[in-house]
Amino acid sequence: MSRNLEKSEEICTESDFSCGKRGPSSSARIVNLSDCDHCTKFPNRWSRLRHAIREPAAEFLGTMVFIIIGTGVNCQVFLSMDPNVEAVPRGNFLSLNLAWAAGLALGVWTAGGVSGGHLNPAVTFSLAVFRGFSWKKVPIYILAQLLGAFCAAGIVYANYFHAINIVEGGRSIRTIDGSGDLFATYAASFMTPVSCFFSEVIGSALLVIGVLCATDRNNGPPPPGLVPLALFMVLFGIGASLGMNTNYCLNPARDLGPRLFTAAAGYGSAVFTYRDQYWLWCAILGPVTGMLFGAFAYDTLIFEGGESIINKP
Repeated sequence: MSRNLEKSEEICTESDFSCGKRGPSSSARIVNLSDCDHCTKFPNRWSRLRHAIREPAAEFLGTMVFIIIGTGVNCQVFLSMDPNVEAVPRGNFLSLNLAWAAGLALGVWTAGGVSGGHLNPAVTFSLAVFRGFSWKKVPIYILAQLLGAFCAAGIVYANYFHAINIVEGGRSIRTIDGSGDLFATYAASFMTPVSCFFSEVIGSALLVIGVLCATDRNNGPPPPGLVPLALFMVLFGIGASLGMNTNYCLNPARDLGPRLFTAAAGYGSAVFTYRDQYWLWCAILGPVTGMLFGAFAYDTLIFEGGESIINKP
């Protein structure tokens, strides 16, 4: 079986039928996998399965890390404003923006080296349209992102369950205005539907422009390890300047995953009927439209790579 593996030098001990790297002081000899009949790059069944699912698994974990920090700071800031929960509020709008940006940076850092760290269905879709990302991977990436966001909302809800009970007034009371809006996104009351959609389009366009700039090797990109820091600055800037109107969703998974969880956790169908299916036309279509527009603008005016549909003959 090892003869089909890529040729590489690994260290294989006589007592182990798998090949794994050992320290220089270990009693092992260096062999070439193509010359070893009993060596394998998969030391056990789980390592083989992990290799097969590593990209969607990275998207799942990266998105979960991102949403845990983001929805977690929402809960900490707003629940602590109730004097029955904390005597002094634990945060403000600045800490909200910093934590969401840090969550994105940490999530991208977690998944970036394996899957590219999309963490966002609108990013995945835009990269498939403008960067040649495999369309076969799009559905599984999006599913992994949604599951990651759903699980993250559940973890944060479990962490703040007691504070939510105090703010809502009981274990059986769950309302959007009380705590539901700490998980999914809901627009300010003064916003019209057109303004909500426009706000999401603009923020999402800026986010994808930041993503494309940070990964454009012909436009002074940061070193690979600093891409998360670049995206931290992008999201922090968007949140600090455009975050008031719709809580800057910018990410269908960031909204739909927690929204599905709140519906299952007792907040009911109101999370979907809010403003005539706001979750669909604003929190999903808004980011997708904005990122397609932003990617089109960047590729039309800046990008010179041949993988973009703008630059194809």
